[in-house]
Amino acid sequence: MTEYELLRIISFLERMRKPYDQLLPIAEPDQNWNMVIFLMRSYLRGQTVSMSSLAQSAEVPFASAMRRIHRLIELGEVEKQEKGPDSKTFYVVPSRRMIENFTEYARKVKALLAETFGLKSGNGDEEDYYFGGSYLAGQIIPPLEIMASSQDTGQDLKFLLHDDNYFASMRDMWSDFRAKLSSRKNFTLLPLPQLQEEVFENARRKHSKYDVIAVNMPWLGEAVKRNVCQPLNEFLEKSGINPLDFHPNIWATGSWDKIQYGVPIYCTVETLAIRRDLLEAYKLQPPTSFDRVIEVGKQLHQPHRGLYGVVWNAARGMPIAHSFMFFMACCGSAVINLPTARLYLDYSRLSGDQMRPRLDSDAGRKTLDFMHRLLSISPPDILDIDWNRGLEYFMTGHSAMAYTWTMRAARFEYDIRSVVKRKVDYLAHPHGPGGTSVSPIGGFVLIIPQSLPPERAKLAFEAISWMASPSAMKEYVKNGFPVAPRFSVSADPEAAASTPIVRFVDRLAKKNKLQNWQRPPIPEYHQVEEILGTEIYAALTGDITDQEALERSQNRIDKVMREAGYY
Repeated sequence: MTEYELLRIISFLERMRKPYDQLLPIAEPDQNWNMVIFLMRSYLRGQTVSMSSLAQSAEVPFASAMRRIHRLIELGEVEKQEKGPDSKTFYVVPSRRMIENFTEYARKVKALLAETFGLKSGNGDEEDYYFGGSYLAGQIIPPLEIMASSQDTGQDLKFLLHDDNYFASMRDMWSDFRAKLSSRKNFTLLPLPQLQEEVFENARRKHSKYDVIAVNMPWLGEAVKRNVCQPLNEFLEKSGINPLDFHPNIWATGSWDKIQYGVPIYCTVETLAIRRDLLEAYKLQPPTSFDRVIEVGKQLHQPHRGLYGVVWNAARGMPIAHSFMFFMACCGSAVINLPTARLYLDYSRLSGDQMRPRLDSDAGRKTLDFMHRLLSISPPDILDIDWNRGLEYFMTGHSAMAYTWTMRAARFEYDIRSVVKRKVDYLAHPHGPGGTSVSPIGGFVLIIPQSLPPERAKLAFEAISWMASPSAMKEYVKNGFPVAPRFSVSADPEAAASTPIVRFVDRLAKKNKLQNWQRPPIPEYHQVEEILGTEIYAALTGDITDQEALERSQNRIDKVMREAGYY
């Protein structure tokens, strides 16, 4: 259950109790109820609570309230926290036990409401439905064609999506129990490696298991080549989707050979997140180069205190391959011989020497050197942890810096467990030797499977149109997912005010700094990624030398390109 769902349930509980307090003469203030609701709401919003403000929320005489607060502290339901290391004042927070118990209470309330509305049986799972906000009652209405079809045929649309908080939010909006549009069981959310396998496995089936599929941006070339998706041009001509509302580089991530196969649903930027409070305490400037990242990291790296200089994606396979490609881009080079003018590059037209690998190069050597230096200021298990574990290090206060996607970084501000709320700044990738600062983009496009019949494909596109609409995207942004690829959403004052990440990404977009050449979406991308994920990892573990890793990567990718007939 997300913070937003908890806040909505708290609001609902308060509204439900208000008529009782107003209309029954025997009603008296319940100090426990009032203080728990006030404390939990303040905690979820990241607001500090003093003893006196908590006492005032009880709505009973101040002395009685203070006695009850001290009793709650004795019972371990409420905890005191100092405002600073040298401060003599403190504020109060709910204990971990109170948070867990209240969250379970909220789940039970949600389950009872869903059952009352006839949306689940007694043995159902309350997590199948989402306790939504007011938006679904207003401007964000699912297309009538989808609702009518669902009611007429009894066949809900099926979705295959990436397992992240953005798509989880989208699933929640779709399955909001007032919309009665679908259940969570119609959404399959998979981690990136498993999603990749399922996307291409589904293309081999005679009949697709899904109506709408999320494809990682770098996979598009291979997806088109292997008949994963069908063209959307005819649907787009009759739809209200305006390509001009998307950043050109982001809209292009769904295009291949001048045909649109996917609609961008979100974009995310690889950023260096830094603990602003720690840098200020040590009088350090934000790093702008590889060397400065290492210098700052060394000064903040204190393993004996459980604090590490930096976390980054260094696990075998996809994570280490992505990091290598991004760091190499900071040294001024792509992993293949792309044209120097890389803006609006048509990857479907690449041929000949443009497809030759560039791993065994000065840029490749400088990249591996930087990655070795990063290891010296990273947690000891950095080569084994996945994206989520690395995020946990930073979010729980155990790392001073983190290379991460803005999509995941949203949790720094909104996750219940985050201790770094409002303490983080977001930077473009610091530059390496001979390179410039880069802002690699990632994200997903929504596609319609090639094997889907016309009528079903029409409904699938209606769903995509709704999910990618400005109003829907604005709600995702307002609810903590700052990754909308539309200019109109980023320009919305309410959306822009929701988190500093929205403004950070919008500034990059307006300066034309959002680019995807660091991970070129060529048909052979998966093979390139697989080779780098093995060879670069072996170099960092010491199994082979850096030069051996670069030569082996160069030769293996060169073989792939020759077999594909590029040269």
